[in-house]
Amino acid sequence: MIPLRDTIPARRFPIVNTALIGLNVLIFLFEAALGPVQLEQVIGLLGLVPARFWQGGGLERWLPLFTSMFLHGGWWHLISNMLALYIFGDNVEDRLGHFRYLLFYLCGGLAAGGAHLLAYHGSPIPTVGASGAIAAVLGAYLVLFPYARVITLVPMFFFLRIVEIPALIYLGFWFISQLFNGLFALTAADVFQAGGVAWWAHIGGFVFGLAVVRLIRPRPRRTYADEYWPW
Repeated sequence: MIPLRDTIPARRFPIVNTALIGLNVLIFLFEAALGPVQLEQVIGLLGLVPARFWQGGGLERWLPLFTSMFLHGGWWHLISNMLALYIFGDNVEDRLGHFRYLLFYLCGGLAAGGAHLLAYHGSPIPTVGASGAIAAVLGAYLVLFPYARVITLVPMFFFLRIVEIPALIYLGFWFISQLFNGLFALTAADVFQAGGVAWWAHIGGFVFGLAVVRLIRPRPRRTYADEYWPW
């Protein structure tokens, strides 16, 4: 399933969300301009390596928790992440406000990185990508807009069909799939070590979003009979 857009328009221009997308794209273009050897060195230095983190150290131990959020491993990795951020991030920023949203996004990425470090503490493989922070945004969206609908491109046999799926179902199914794959990955460490998805970063980010967004969202200035009115 490929999400195309949601049914809730943002009331304000998503300055932070747009800047995050632009920054991720610019950094990836920088990566694409590097040669294979240089790129491997950059990923190894700035990617999140659990085994290296748990060995201790100074700033170089903690820095990859931040830098890994803005690196990507390929075009599809970048496009799929930025598409999800574009669809869901503007509404979460709209509800939280620009500054709260930026802090929430960064802290969500840190929580996702922490979950990955705990799940794969001995892994020597660098992990990169914004998907952990974006998972936090998805968790927040589920709490704030559970009755929204996600316009989704769904393959059906040899055809493609556009379907409106309730956000509660779409994001709930997404989280269950991450949890299932994460549990499987823990029992198949050799598969993960050969290269794979950081499922527990997704799980950690999503749970962070679910748990934290209600604590930090500002109270609405007006009270409506339905929180989704006038959308």
